[in-house]
Amino acid sequence: MRWGFVMITPKSLLTERRKPLDEYIEKVRTIVEKVKNEGDKALIELTKKFDGVELQYIKVPPEEIDAAYEEVDDEIIDALEVAKQNIERFHSITCVERETFIDFGDVVLGKRYIPFESVGIYIPGGRASYPSTALMAGVPASIAGVERTAACTPPDENGRVKPLTLVACDIAGINEVYAVGGAQAIAALAYGTESVKPVDKIVGPGNVYVTAAKILVSKDVPIDMPAGPSEVLIIADETANARFVALDALAQLEHDPMAIAVVLTTSEKLAKNVESIAKELGRNLNLENLKIAVVKNVEEAIEISNRFAPEHLELIFDGADNYLNRIKHAGSVFVGEYSPVAAGDYASGTNHILPTAGYAKRFSGLSVETFLKHTTFQKLSKDGLRRIGQAVIKLANAEGLPLHAKSIEERLKE
Repeated sequence: MRWGFVMITPKSLLTERRKPLDEYIEKVRTIVEKVKNEGDKALIELTKKFDGVELQYIKVPPEEIDAAYEEVDDEIIDALEVAKQNIERFHSITCVERETFIDFGDVVLGKRYIPFESVGIYIPGGRASYPSTALMAGVPASIAGVERTAACTPPDENGRVKPLTLVACDIAGINEVYAVGGAQAIAALAYGTESVKPVDKIVGPGNVYVTAAKILVSKDVPIDMPAGPSEVLIIADETANARFVALDALAQLEHDPMAIAVVLTTSEKLAKNVESIAKELGRNLNLENLKIAVVKNVEEAIEISNRFAPEHLELIFDGADNYLNRIKHAGSVFVGEYSPVAAGDYASGTNHILPTAGYAKRFSGLSVETFLKHTTFQKLSKDGLRRIGQAVIKLANAEGLPLHAKSIEERLKE
């Protein structure tokens, strides 16, 4: 596929997404080790170095959270409440059954889902404030039953957490908030410091440093997924509104200089219009990361999308509903011209914490299940053990484990 002077292939796009992660994992290693070894001292020094601010605190005091409500407009608080209600509704309805029992009479089997006791939530800051992420992570964690949620977010220029983020954390039910961002925040959540108690799992999106740090610490602490610089792939035909398509593409580029937007269209006219509108409205964005290509048909576009496995996928073409079951790999899918990614980013109810860089082939977006682990159980009667006993004995002996076999034989003696 060629548009302008840019050759676009799924392989080249994935290479562009993955290469920074590989490079930055080594870059953040020294940061992680410094926090492990020096604790709070490292957090203070690294915040000064990378954010250029003196921290007023590491853990936000409760009175600052209370005071934050006085600094946030009531209409914004109402909007957060609306978003919370929709997120809560969707995640409550779609979460798994917590206990499953299967009774075969002489054998009872089952599975129980148990929440993690503590979870760390990363809320991006820096270029922009993302109070919506507090809701996206905090609400499902609360539904799951996580006892302790600890959020880390970069401080503002005054060394404090922005009031809007504090209000969102409070509405989401997050227990603790720390004014620490970047790779050092991930290290603090993973290994702990004097002020930050370590957690059992880390979730949340972030820039390439944060994502690299999450991947690095995942050998010790589980993470939700690699959720780095944002991306969207839009499939559109001649019926699509070019301005809608352009705006949705540019909206992704707003997140981060490394964000990427791909438009695959069956219409050369639409491609030219999207390019023209993007140049008009995206002057302050990195338009080099906007890729536009003309494809033969929708089927080809879907094939490319499945290989690319985008974080966000928009289907804006005639009959898009009929193609939803053809999508194999995507973080979240937005069907039709009135389903922009921005709706899911804030208030439709699904989650905006999603796998990037092609990791949608291996990971799912954040949900209540992200905060749960499961254990199985079984209860056998003597008749139930007798029914399967000979099979167990034969297999145990075949594997050279005679005491396994004997543990069955002893129980089945008359």
